[in-house]
Amino acid sequence: MTDTPVRVRIAPSPTGEPHVGTAYIALFNWLFARKNNGTFILRIEDTDATRSTPEFEEKVLDALKWCGLTWAEGPDVGGPYGPYRQSDRKDMYQPYAQELLDKGHAFRCFCTPERLEQMREAQRAAGKPPKYDGHCLNLTAEEVTTRMAAGEPSVVRMKIPTEGSCDFTDGVYGDVSIPWDSVDMQVLIKADGMPTYHMANVIDDHLMKITHVARGEEWLASVPKHILLYRYFGWDQPVFMHLSLMRNADKSKLSKRKNPTSISYYSALGYLPEALMNFLGLFFIQIAEGEEMLTMAELIEKFDPDNLSKAGAIFDVQKLDWLNGRWLREKLEPDQFVARVLEWAMENGRLTEGLKLAQSRISRLGELPPLAGFLLAGDVGLSPASFAGLKTSPAETLAILNAVQADLEKLIEWNVEAIDGALRGVADGLGKKLRVVTPPLFVAISGSSRSLPLFDSMALLGRSVVRQRLKIATGVVASMVGSGA
Repeated sequence: MTDTPVRVRIAPSPTGEPHVGTAYIALFNWLFARKNNGTFILRIEDTDATRSTPEFEEKVLDALKWCGLTWAEGPDVGGPYGPYRQSDRKDMYQPYAQELLDKGHAFRCFCTPERLEQMREAQRAAGKPPKYDGHCLNLTAEEVTTRMAAGEPSVVRMKIPTEGSCDFTDGVYGDVSIPWDSVDMQVLIKADGMPTYHMANVIDDHLMKITHVARGEEWLASVPKHILLYRYFGWDQPVFMHLSLMRNADKSKLSKRKNPTSISYYSALGYLPEALMNFLGLFFIQIAEGEEMLTMAELIEKFDPDNLSKAGAIFDVQKLDWLNGRWLREKLEPDQFVARVLEWAMENGRLTEGLKLAQSRISRLGELPPLAGFLLAGDVGLSPASFAGLKTSPAETLAILNAVQADLEKLIEWNVEAIDGALRGVADGLGKKLRVVTPPLFVAISGSSRSLPLFDSMALLGRSVVRQRLKIATGVVASMVGSGA
């Protein structure tokens, strides 16, 4: 593919708040396209119909645009190889699935979820990795026809070689060999007719003429399935490049359960997109000390995909703070700084809507900062003293915070009505009145027992900021329970 014009893509799933890892992978692909006079494409992979939502898709697009990334083709701008949303391409995948079935490269599987779970439990009990056992692999054509005619649900699975290994060269890891007996007979088409990620990914990349697939290293083990599909269809495969995962300072995987990972969180706290891209871009280049501050144009110039590190990319918030501070002080003129502050405060209506909520609660404008300042604060300064005046005991408060966090994570939409419903559900589940559940949340969210309307404030702050504040509050209250406070 060296003579083929470079075409790369970012293919996020709209199933939650856009992750900084998405920005990390997107930036690499964007830089790769710019460095090679290629084309950068955005494709929405929404094959998970139960979790994908238009709201999250919009957030993905908004977050990547906030990062300063642009794409030549995508669901919002169109292009010659659309649609660029997998749910809109659903009918494209069936003929390819049938082709695999006709050629004997795939088979119908009628195993129920219950049987599959029993199979996995037995494998785990035997110390084996869970993998499909081939139960339906040798069904006759007559059996398949009869069971399908009877309306029995089925999926399409791919066949895997029984001997040898899949050998390929990765753009980052070099030569890789994965034994075929470690590769599962992947489901390609689900019972509802939607393709799985693996099926849609390969077909879409081929039809969209993708030349290089750059993604996180967690997908490295899936390459044999993808290569096998390219072979089954008789297509040229792209160059695979698997980037090291972003990790916390302790080398653990970056996850929202430990630290804030949403792009919207860093936007809400007042990080500049230029600083965040600068920070992420440093993972892809070699520089000397003192050369850390780089614009996008400078990142393109220094970008070298042939010298990428296999070591984990450490998401060091202190370094990001340092870079962001330098951008604020050194890269913005005073009038630009003021404009950025106002733009940030107005983001998602945080300031304007917050002021409206405060109007009926003040007698002097000077009361606004302590009442509404939490909407703009990065940290509301929680301590055990913050929760000392509550009527609930520390143990009861902790139970409330834990239950609220769990239920808010299940919300598909994030608005006043959804939050209201979730918190009322928590109160019912705990057997408490709503007025007992809300005081700990007022403190957790605003740092004070006197604040703006709770549900409205949570909606304005956004999912990622609320998640982090509840996490911090839980830690503070848990320390009180542990100390017997």
